[in-house]
Amino acid sequence: MKRYFRALTIAGSDSGGGAGIQADLKTFSALGCYGMSVITALTAQNSVTVSGIQAVPPEFIELQMDAVLGDIGADAVKIGMLHSPEVIVAVARCLQRYSCKTIVLDPVMVTRNGDKLLQDDAVLALQEELFPLATVITPNLAEASLLLDRRIDEYEQMADACRDLARLGCDRVFLKGGALRGSVSVDLMYDHGRGELVKLESPRVDTVNSHGTGCTISSAIAAGLARGMELTDAVTAAKKYIDDALQGGADVKIGEGHGPVHHFHKWWSVEKNS
Repeated sequence: MKRYFRALTIAGSDSGGGAGIQADLKTFSALGCYGMSVITALTAQNSVTVSGIQAVPPEFIELQMDAVLGDIGADAVKIGMLHSPEVIVAVARCLQRYSCKTIVLDPVMVTRNGDKLLQDDAVLALQEELFPLATVITPNLAEASLLLDRRIDEYEQMADACRDLARLGCDRVFLKGGALRGSVSVDLMYDHGRGELVKLESPRVDTVNSHGTGCTISSAIAAGLARGMELTDAVTAAKKYIDDALQGGADVKIGEGHGPVHHFHKWWSVEKNS
């Protein structure tokens, strides 16, 4: 019998479709994986604002994980926003129970405007419970700043930040530099065990449609790992995918605020309005 490459996302739902579970599942599908989901929170949001959040109880999150991992299993797991220490502990417990070895942890901790989403005890639980289990962590600059308790907003600070982040429990760090200014988008991939630091550059895409880029590139890395790629290859492929997805959706009008990237840019194009 044939089998699918299986990728599981554990994250919040974005009713607007641009980020969270929705972005992850679109990315998995676009990159040749069978996507599954464990929803940690429901949000009422669109391209302009988040008007409501409904947290899912830890017991039901664990029940979803048992249902999926106990039957279908997963070749890779991508983790997004986890809202409390209790949820973090429940997720870690389940991942260990099913011996999940390939885990991409996107430590979603701050909003686009820089507001904290997690309390200090949840940030600590994330480091203690999930960092040691992760194959790679994928913070952006704001999240790295929060984790290291210092401001990181310049390219010159990123290499040291990667090394310091690796000391928090996960040897591999993909630091997303999308918030940097300039004509070039720069990310860094650091592997502490190999002492390797890889710089990934691409032309910056001028667009307001950047909602969900962090979720998308992290789930693209997970998809690559699910398909058997080495981490550096998965990261390189994910960088190419998000660049093309940004370009594909750059001039599309959807909503009145920050629209999504075009996850299926390779398969269909957006028609111009007459």
